[in-house]
Amino acid sequence: MDAKNRIAKRVAKELKDGNVINLGIGLPTLVANHVPDGINVVLQAEHGILGAGPAAEPGREDPDYINAGGFPITVRPGASFFDSATSFALIRGGHVDVTILGALQVDAEGNLANWMVPGKRVPGMGGAMDLVVGAKKVIVAMEHTAKGSPRIVKKCTYPLTAVNVVDMIVTEMGVIHVTDKGLVLTEIAPGLTADEVQAATEADLIISEDLKVMDIGN
Repeated sequence: MDAKNRIAKRVAKELKDGNVINLGIGLPTLVANHVPDGINVVLQAEHGILGAGPAAEPGREDPDYINAGGFPITVRPGASFFDSATSFALIRGGHVDVTILGALQVDAEGNLANWMVPGKRVPGMGGAMDLVVGAKKVIVAMEHTAKGSPRIVKKCTYPLTAVNVVDMIVTEMGVIHVTDKGLVLTEIAPGLTADEVQAATEADLIISEDLKVMDIGN
């Protein structure tokens, strides 16, 4: 299993029965493929689907069923479709339990930067600024570094999407919780040491006294 799917599978373990979940573009969409058996969640796609399912199998794509990134997905029985205004009314109304999204940077205060790389032309921050404020829990799912540079930093240097919103970070190296005391490393990938995770992280990590090995099952 590649790093992105390992991250997605670990994030999926955070989902609770009955949750309404929003999955961001990119890596977070993989979470839909790893929802544990016996857990029934309602996946929301911000462009206007409630009841989204996993990715569509090759050859069985339906052009009417896509996720927010434009990739083909399935929908579950009972799914509903609506316009963006209704979708964002759900988000801004606090009806999303968990939002899972990627990041360019997360810092020690739980600030999030995920919409603009300096020097690159982009259309804007999109729905992320609403999602991270409207959702009850914010999980960042991302690879730990980008071209060798830490993504978990002392202070974000990219433009912020929102301030003090991130609750949890899951990477291929471990699981980190954002607390009032700082970033707490609670789980570590098999074969790694806490020192190795810290070396790949600009922000200071607090090592949990109950540090565990990440369990993503088979």
